[in-house]
Amino acid sequence: MQTYLLIGLGGALGSVARHWCNGLVAALMGVAFPWGTLVINVLGSTVIGFAAATMHDGGLLPVGNDARLFLMIGVCGGYTTFSTFSLQTLTLIQGGQWLPAAGNIALSVVLCIAGVWIGYLAGLALNPSG
Repeated sequence: MQTYLLIGLGGALGSVARHWCNGLVAALMGVAFPWGTLVINVLGSTVIGFAAATMHDGGLLPVGNDARLFLMIGVCGGYTTFSTFSLQTLTLIQGGQWLPAAGNIALSVVLCIAGVWIGYLAGLALNPSG
């Protein structure tokens, strides 16, 4: 039961952080393109990659399973916005904005994969085992 409460708390924190970050990015970059969702997904991918590489026995941050689940499933799950990305892309398509929709798909996939890879490599580089 404690694990589920920790995941739920992490999800709540991640959701609040997502709302805040989305508002900040929208204020800085505007709302014509879903920049906030893109930034959130890239950051979330980077964090989960870093956590996967470091939060294990022998890693830089050898935490217990509950802490790992709190961050990776709770916080990252609440923070990242794949369902929002999908809806915003559909809205662009329905509005006849095919190029922005394709750009959103391509940028999201490429940058999130790059983010998770960079986060993972950074975590590996910082691990005590090298």
